[in-house]
Amino acid sequence: MDVTTAPTPAPFNLLLALDLLGVFAFALDGALTGIRSARVDIVGVAVLGVTTAIGGGIIRDLLLGVTPATFGDWRYLAVAMAGALLAFFLGHRMDRLATPIALADAAGLSLFCVAGAAKALEHGFGPAQAVILGAITGVGGGTLRDVLINRIPVVISRDSDIYAIPALLGAGAFTAAAVMGLPGAWTAGVSALLCFVIRVVAVRYRWNAPGPPGTRRGEAPGRDGR
Repeated sequence: MDVTTAPTPAPFNLLLALDLLGVFAFALDGALTGIRSARVDIVGVAVLGVTTAIGGGIIRDLLLGVTPATFGDWRYLAVAMAGALLAFFLGHRMDRLATPIALADAAGLSLFCVAGAAKALEHGFGPAQAVILGAITGVGGGTLRDVLINRIPVVISRDSDIYAIPALLGAGAFTAAAVMGLPGAWTAGVSALLCFVIRVVAVRYRWNAPGPPGTRRGEAPGRDGR
């Protein structure tokens, strides 16, 4: 008689470490964003934290054609819940949530874009696909979070500081280094740092991507294009 056994968690390695660090950072980000932007209870905080943390990874794994890591390894949900609950219990003690949210978001984005690109390369995908999947891993969870709290996703909003561009640059830097055969640990750290610095500086100095001609930041073009 066949007996179905539970999936065995993957051995701890660099890719898993990046994934779990990104999960924790994004869980904090999603939960803090919910506390700051929406009237949510503990269930809402948990849903927003977990969705932000694992949403991008699930989208990535489905595009890779593999079972999402979240469903095969309990550590993902455990780390996501830990981050969300930490934000729930300690968020009220933070006088200003903007800075911790921005830092957690930048950390999650940088770790996930590198982890996503690494996983794509690990599964035999080409450099271009690795960069795209790295960026999707980074921005996917935040996009789902924004939809849940009924706001325009940061990744496509003209009023938001650049978001997808740092993820693409971080994933691109890691992919290029991997193609050249450079050591994985160093290139992962440098690539994640590149994404993190660009995102933080963009938030600090309000860098944003170009919008439609004839419009200013914070306004939509009229019917006559003005």
